[in-house]
Amino acid sequence: MPKVTAEYREARRDEITAAAIRTFANKGFAGASMADIIAESGLSAGAIYGHFAGKHEIMMAVAREVIGSRVDDLREFAEGRPAPSPSEVLSHMLPGLSNDLAQPPLLLQVWGQAMVEEGMRRLLWEVFADLRHVYASYFEAWAREHEGMDETTARAWAQRLLPLAIGLGQGFIVQSAVFEDFDAEAYLASLREFLPH
Repeated sequence: MPKVTAEYREARRDEITAAAIRTFANKGFAGASMADIIAESGLSAGAIYGHFAGKHEIMMAVAREVIGSRVDDLREFAEGRPAPSPSEVLSHMLPGLSNDLAQPPLLLQVWGQAMVEEGMRRLLWEVFADLRHVYASYFEAWAREHEGMDETTARAWAQRLLPLAIGLGQGFIVQSAVFEDFDAEAYLASLREFLPH
C-alpha cells in the first residue's frame, strides 16, 4: 500500500473542513449531522473518520479556519512596507470576512457556540489573542512612525485602541450577517473617516 504523505493528509483534512464549512453555513452547527458533512464532501465515512473523531472535532477545525485565516492574512498584509494606519488595517481585514468561504453568518455561529461550549470558547480566546497581538503590532508601529510617539506611549495608545478595533470588526460581522440593507462600503468609508489614517 503506498505511503500517505503529510501533504496528502493535510489536503484531505482541508477538503473535509471546506465541506463542513458549507454544511454548517447551510444548516448551522446544531442542525448539521455527520451524514450531512459526509454527503457534502463526497467522501466515504471511513475517509472522514480517518481524519476527525466526530462532529465536535470538525467544528473546532472549522472555527480555527474561519477566524484564524483572517488573522494569518492580516499578518502578511504589510510585510516589507511602512506600517499601515489603523484605518488601513481594518479596511483590509473586514472586507475579507465577507469574501471568505465562511461568511459572517458562520462567524456568528462560532461565537454563539462559544457561549455554550468551553472548548470553542477557549479556541476563540486563543484566536482573538492572536488578532489583538497583530493589531497592536501594527498600531504601535504606526504611532511611532507617523505620530512620533516613543515606544511606551505608542504601546499604551495601541492598547486603548484595541477594544474599539475589535468592536468595529464585530459590528461589521453582526450587521452584515443580520441586516439585509447593510452597506459595507459606507461602513468602511466611515471607518476610514473616523479612525486615524
